[in-house]
Amino acid sequence: MIIPVLLAGGVGSRLWPMSRELYPKQCINLVDAEKSLIQQTAERSQAAGMTESPIVVCNDEHRFLIAQQMAESGVQADIILEPEGRNTAPAIALAAFQAISRDENAVLVVLPADHVIQDHDRFAKAVATAVKQAESGRIVTFGIQPGYPETGYGYIQTASDEGEALPIQSFKEKPDLATAEKYVKDGGYYWNSGMFVFRAQTYLDELKALQPAMYEAVRAAMAGVSTDLDFIRVDTAAFAESPSDSIDYAIMEKTGKAVMVPYAGDWNDIGAWAALYDLNDKDENGNVHQGDVLVHDAKDNFIRSESRLVAAVGVDNLAIVETKDAVVVVPRERAQDVKFIVNQLKALGRTEHEVHTKVYRPWGAYEGVDHGKRHQVKNIMVKPGEKLSVQMHHHRAEHWIVVSGTANVTIGETTQLVGENESVYIPLGEVHALENPGKIPLELIEVQTGSYLGEDDIVRFTDRYGRS
Repeated sequence: MIIPVLLAGGVGSRLWPMSRELYPKQCINLVDAEKSLIQQTAERSQAAGMTESPIVVCNDEHRFLIAQQMAESGVQADIILEPEGRNTAPAIALAAFQAISRDENAVLVVLPADHVIQDHDRFAKAVATAVKQAESGRIVTFGIQPGYPETGYGYIQTASDEGEALPIQSFKEKPDLATAEKYVKDGGYYWNSGMFVFRAQTYLDELKALQPAMYEAVRAAMAGVSTDLDFIRVDTAAFAESPSDSIDYAIMEKTGKAVMVPYAGDWNDIGAWAALYDLNDKDENGNVHQGDVLVHDAKDNFIRSESRLVAAVGVDNLAIVETKDAVVVVPRERAQDVKFIVNQLKALGRTEHEVHTKVYRPWGAYEGVDHGKRHQVKNIMVKPGEKLSVQMHHHRAEHWIVVSGTANVTIGETTQLVGENESVYIPLGEVHALENPGKIPLELIEVQTGSYLGEDDIVRFTDRYGRS
């Protein structure tokens, strides 16, 4: 049994303002207008012959978003929730224990959920080669044939260039430009892809031998596993005892079983906005423009608009990205430095690094339209058959106006159907609930008024999604 493992725990801060903590890059349609990066990864694994249900390891806060994206792709997945990020080695160990519960001889193909590979045939051939090696007890990584000196990736140095799978001499940290140029000139160096293939039991055996504390913590975490709706929850306290380390440091640099399969096809980890520029078609002046964009006397720019007209005049080599609440402008060669703005947002206690104006919930989504000192207006969409928690607020009253669909509204002991162009008022302190009993999405406008309008002013009495 060959099981794909999708690692979906990252945030992608260098792709801010599109990628945010609660809506990370793997869930965004960055390359394909119809599919997110994690959906493309799931599709790619199926195209490579991995027909078993994947195992997805993700952040607890992303669980409903990941589940929705898998459902939209028609993929039934085991979704393991990390109580906290402990890097890739423990995350993969969680997947390995889960895989062995399905098949003790399972081979895992570990794939970051936010990479782009468009040559499915060449990728499938590389996977087949790696699986053969894994079945003989090897721990395989893929090395990308470098097309140019890149300072944003780590490198793998091989001890030989002969054979389908090459012995690894060393792993190299991200180099400066001069060192990267030397690697490419000398040959025998490959970009470290972060993709791996091995038998689940082989990985756990090596983890137990090389990182016994990590092995024991993850084993205990999986021994205390429980199911929650579509999700697999591990023991939080046990998992917190695991050391935090990457698979490269914890296993690959220490094991005697590591080999590398060269991959010469297309590959991109979408590490920053410059990568999106490289992947997209350009106009006659070398510009990539997405959304409502106008340019004049501008060259070699990446310009993306989400909500309004963006015009660029007389500028070159920039990445310009607009969302409803933020705009970033950065030289393309410094696109990695966007992460420093994210750090500033965190230090200032702002929220633009965490959420978009549109926030996704298991029942649907809401989007802020207007807000003042004592009022806030939201567009709310509730999916068919879904229901918000039974709740109340200490500091605000709410007024709901149905725009489309039908709402089943409970206020205190009274329940009523509210149709289009009808409204209801929920007084401060009143227990209430909202449900969509229909077959189409329910859309409504919510007007909040009160002395405090924070999202944490909520007391939940019952919630079908297990939120407190």
